[in-house]
Formats: sequence, C-alpha cells, structure tokens
Amino acid sequence: MADGIKEFTVLITDDEKMNVELLGSILSPVYNLLIARNGTRALALAQEHKPDLILLDVLMPDMTGFEVIAKLKESDITNKIPVIFITGLTSTEDEERGFFYGAVDYITKPFHKAIVKARVNTHIKIVDQMRTIERIGLIDPLTKISNRRGFENRLNAEWGKAFRDKTPIGILILDIDKFKVYNDTFGHQQGDAALKDFAQTTANSLLRPVDFPARWGGEEFVVLLPETDAIGAIEVAERIRKNVEASVILTEDQTQTKITASIGANSIVPQTPSPTPDFLEKADQALYKAKESGRNRVVCDGA
Repeated sequence: MADGIKEFTVLITDDEKMNVELLGSILSPVYNLLIARNGTRALALAQEHKPDLILLDVLMPDMTGFEVIAKLKESDITNKIPVIFITGLTSTEDEERGFFYGAVDYITKPFHKAIVKARVNTHIKIVDQMRTIERIGLIDPLTKISNRRGFENRLNAEWGKAFRDKTPIGILILDIDKFKVYNDTFGHQQGDAALKDFAQTTANSLLRPVDFPARWGGEEFVVLLPETDAIGAIEVAERIRKNVEASVILTEDQTQTKITASIGANSIVPQTPSPTPDFLEKADQALYKAKESGRNRVVCDGA
C-alpha cells in the first residue's frame, strides 16, 4: 500500500456475520474488501470485480466452498484468482481435498489474527510478484509458467532467504522422456500440447504456493522447493512423476497419448549468500542417472 492507497482487493465469503466482521477488522486497514454471505454471491462478485484473493468458507447453506471453487476454476475470468479456505474442518483429508480443488492455503477456525494476516500477505505478495513477472517478460509464452530468467530471479531471492535462515532449499530438474520421438510421431503442434500439459501437471502437483515451477528450455523444466530437504524433494518429485505418468494427452482426432518424465533432485542448506553452480549441476547429474537407469524415475543427489 503506497500513500494510503489500498492496491489489492480481498473477497471474504462466509455465512457467519461474526467471522466476516472479525476478518474485516483484520484486513480492512490494508486491503479493499468485498463481502459475500453465500457461494452464489461470491461467484457473482468474483466475476464482476476479479479480486486479488478470495477467502472462502467451506460450510455454507447454498453451496459448499468446494462447489464454489470448482465453479471459479471453470471460468476464464476467475480461474487464476487464489483461494484460501477458511473452515472449522481440521482433518488431513479435508485439507487435502481443499488443495485438490486448487486452494493455495487453508486457515482453520478459530482465527488467529497474526496467522490470517501472514497468510493473506504472503499470497498477495505472490500475486504481485506474478504480475511483475508477466509485466517484464519472465513467463514462457507456450506453457504460461515462468521461463529460465524468471526462475533465476526467484532462485536468487529464495537462496538468500535460505542462507539467512539456515534452512534447506530443494531443486528438481525434469525432462520429458523420449520427447523427440513423441514430436516425430505426432508432429510439433501435438508436441506443444504435450509441453503445455506437462507444465500444468507439474504446477498442479505442487501443494505449496512457494514452490516454483519453470520451463528451463525445450522439454526440460525445473522446480524450486524452498524449505525442503532431500526427503521432501523426493516426495514432491515422485508426486509429479506419478501424475505425469497418469495424465492422458488427446490429439486432434481424440487419440489418447501419454508421456513420462525423469527427474533429478538435490537439496542443500546454502553456505554462501549467492547460488553456487553445483546446486543445479548435482540435480542435473541425478537427472542423467535417472535416464541412464531406465527413465520414468526419480534420482536424488546423495540419496
């Protein structure tokens, strides 16, 4: 917020007046607020105003939050608006369901003021950062995720944070197996479709908004994983690999095609304030081992 001007808008959707008032008191000093007391109104406000962030209650009388987010994702106007679920449901299954539908975060009731502010501020910063990336040409035009330059900028920022906090940072390098054969078999246009599907599957496999996918070049992609050790990096890589293997890519005549990916992983606690070449080199070496040992697998440096 500059010079008292509120730059970002948050849509609060909750059928309980007390929750709306509490969230409003926390967020109104910094953000413009829109209020919806049910899912139908939330969808209408989202279409009309395109808020920067939506706080969405799960249990509402007319539509559940899961039904609302499904509708939001169906619309080209609202499908990129980040959604944070706010709910009294606290089970792991409910949280996983929220992420499955595309939520970026999950806040449980009763609210803690500091947590609400921190979560909202984090995702607003990400929204602002993504707009900056789009504005200065750091998005790959085909896959709509970050390009190599955008990744390097993000790496520098996350590396510096990890160095200061003495936390691990993970990296994945992903390569579509036998992509030249796929291109030669189905043509370059279908090859582009496969690249877009791979990028989307990779992005959808990441459960935290801080995880950062990018197209490195050609059929090679990278994922940056802040605060992630080797075990966590392998877990994310396996999720991506399995989701890619399960994905079906249709051709123009509705033929079902499939691809697989090999993934190299690495994780370190930075000892220098700037990224070192071996961080990516070791992940690249792990990728080479994954391909040499049969493809469609994950190899982690030192694991």
